[in-house]
Amino acid sequence: MALTEQQQGELAEARAQRHETRRPTVPALEEMLFQPLEVLDHGFVRVVDYMGDDAAVVQAARVSYGRGTRAVSEDRGLIRYLLRHRHSTPFEMCELKLHVKLPIFVARQWIRHRMANVNEYSARYSVLDREFYIPSPEALAAQSSSNRQGRGDILQGEEAARVLDILRTDADRNYDHYVEMLNEDEAGQPVDPSRQGLARELARMNLTLNAYTQWYWKTDLHNLLNFLSLRADAHAQYEIRVYADAIMQAVEAWVPLCAEAFREYRLGAVTLSARMLEIVRAMLAGEAVSAETSGLSKREWRELMAVLGRA
Repeated sequence: MALTEQQQGELAEARAQRHETRRPTVPALEEMLFQPLEVLDHGFVRVVDYMGDDAAVVQAARVSYGRGTRAVSEDRGLIRYLLRHRHSTPFEMCELKLHVKLPIFVARQWIRHRMANVNEYSARYSVLDREFYIPSPEALAAQSSSNRQGRGDILQGEEAARVLDILRTDADRNYDHYVEMLNEDEAGQPVDPSRQGLARELARMNLTLNAYTQWYWKTDLHNLLNFLSLRADAHAQYEIRVYADAIMQAVEAWVPLCAEAFREYRLGAVTLSARMLEIVRAMLAGEAVSAETSGLSKREWRELMAVLGRA
């Protein structure tokens, strides 16, 4: 379970509150507020707050006071044009704030996207929960032989069972040692009054990277789409991709026109180099082009052939 009963109660109380506002709101996203989207075994993504909508992107591009008499189809066309031609500033007018619970190793990968405001749960101040990410059997894979940061075949049988046992055993053992070094109970009182506990900021270093952390993460739509273009991609690591997929649900509820254009021009599209484009034109003209005569590296040639469905 991603949320404790206390956390669920706090969210229910917050969800019951109502606030009057004159700013534009998005009913579909309002329904998602305080409704965590569960990810992995203990994680979640929750929309905390947002600013702007599809109309805000259009408004910024036109520098207008509002939609006026323009049709939604016109807004859709403008948004598609802006995204297609990589105009960034209109999309920076919208912001999204998320509460995310995620394994530490995923957080360290995520934080490489630096264009955001982040405030993470402090293990110097509080004690981390006994919660660890343990992959499902279908997520256990061997190292890829062709990609240094990718996965290969799924582990099977006793080999998979042994890996899962090691992950659980190490996480539990290290957390037991973490608690022992802290020497304090849930109320912060010494378990053994005869000895002094180690400082929290030091005891935490013994925890495994699959322990869960939490943070508030706020970014604008332009940088969020850049994040999603990399992390919602099929080549992204599974554990961060499922978080990107959950965020994509929120984006589709929040700015459906932007999400549609993003899927069309970024997530489901490819970029060809100038030389690749020349090769495609030559092929369409009936000319014979091979890997040897293309002028591309072997890797570029493989990528182009994969895009063209000739791999």
